[in-house]
Amino acid sequence: MIFSLALLLIVGFLLSSLFARFQLPGLLGLILTGILLGPYALNLLSPDLLAISADIRKMALIIILVRAGLTLDLRNLKKNGRPAFLMTFLPATFEILAVLFLAPKLLGITFLEAAILGAVLASVSPAIVGQRMILLIENGYGKAKGIPQIILAGVSMDDVYVVVLFTAFMGIYTGSGFQAITLLSMPVSIALGLLGGLLVGLALISLFQYFHIRDTMKVLLILSACFLLASSEDSFAKYIPFSGLLAVVAVGATLFRQRPVLSKRLNGKFAKIWAGAEIFLFVLVGATVDITALGDAGFAAVLLIFGALLFRIIAVFLAISGTNLNAKERVFTAFAYTPKAAVQAAIGSIPLAAGVDAGGIILMVAVLAIILTAPIGATFIDRSYRKLLTKDAIT
Repeated sequence: MIFSLALLLIVGFLLSSLFARFQLPGLLGLILTGILLGPYALNLLSPDLLAISADIRKMALIIILVRAGLTLDLRNLKKNGRPAFLMTFLPATFEILAVLFLAPKLLGITFLEAAILGAVLASVSPAIVGQRMILLIENGYGKAKGIPQIILAGVSMDDVYVVVLFTAFMGIYTGSGFQAITLLSMPVSIALGLLGGLLVGLALISLFQYFHIRDTMKVLLILSACFLLASSEDSFAKYIPFSGLLAVVAVGATLFRQRPVLSKRLNGKFAKIWAGAEIFLFVLVGATVDITALGDAGFAAVLLIFGALLFRIIAVFLAISGTNLNAKERVFTAFAYTPKAAVQAAIGSIPLAAGVDAGGIILMVAVLAIILTAPIGATFIDRSYRKLLTKDAIT
C-alpha cells in the first residue's frame, strides 16, 4: 500500500500541476490519475488501498464540509433564506423529472429505472462546488449578496435529499415497495443532523474555553468529533435518521457563529490539510470510475445528461427569482451548481449490483456525468467568477 500511496501522490501532483499549467482545473488531472492508476486501466493501486477508498474519500469530504461551516455566515444566509432553502431540493427535483421524461425515450428504460437514474444523477459535488465557494467567500467575491453562501447551503443538503429519493426508488424496484417513512425521514434526518452538530460545536467551544489548547490540537479534536458524527449516521440508521455530513457543517457553522476569530484561524489550518486531502479525494474518485462502462456510451446518453442539466439550471433561476442578484450573478449561480463527482461514483454501481435490468446503463451514464460535468463545471467557476461576481471588501 505504501507504494500505491506514493504513486497516487506523485502522479496526482504532477498531472494536477500540468493541467493547471494549461489553465485547466487541477482536479481533472487528479481524476485522470485515478482512472489511469485504478483497477479499470493500469491497475497499479493496491487492493488494500482501494478497500478503504470510501473511508478516505469520506474523510476528505468531511474536511471540506468543516471548512464550509467555518465560512458559513448564518446571519448572511438568513437574509437569503428562501432561495437557500429552495436550492436544497428544487434543482435536484427538476433534474430527476427531466430524466423521468427523457430517459425512457432516449435510452429505452422504464420509468422506475429512469427514476433511479435521475436520483443517481441529481446530486452535485460538495467537494468541487463547496471548495470553490469557500475560496470565493475568503476572497470576497459575491459575499455581500450571499451568493457563495446560498450555493454552499444548497450543496450541503442536496445530497441528503437525493440519497433519500434514491433509497425510496430502489426499495420500490427491489420489491420492498414504497414506504412513506423513507421520505418522512428526510426532514427528521436534517433536523437531527443540525441539532447534533450544534450540540457538538457548543461542547467543543466549552472545551476550548476550559482548557488551553493549541490551534493544531483544536483542529485534530474538531476532526475527530466530525468523524464520529459522520460515522454515527450508519450506526443510528437502524433507529433514527441522522445526517452526519450535515452535522459536520453545523459544527463548523456553530464555531463561526460563536467564535469568529478562532474559526478564521482554524480555517487556515484546515486549508493546509485540504492541500493533501484534495489529491486523495479526487484520485480515489477517479479510481472508482469504471471506464469499461463507457463502451456503449453514445449521443443519447450525452443528450440526456445535458438535457437534465438544463432543467437543473432553470430550477436554479426559479429558486433565486425575486432576489437582488443581477443577470451575471444569476448565470454564475445556475452554472456553478452543476458539477458531479463523488455521489455518482458512490451509488452509480448500486443498481447494477442489485440486479436492476438497466443497471449497466445507469452506471454508464453516471460515469459519463462525472467525466463531463466535473471538469466543465469546475472550469466555469474558475474562469468566470471574477467576471460575473463583484469583489467585496474582505472582513
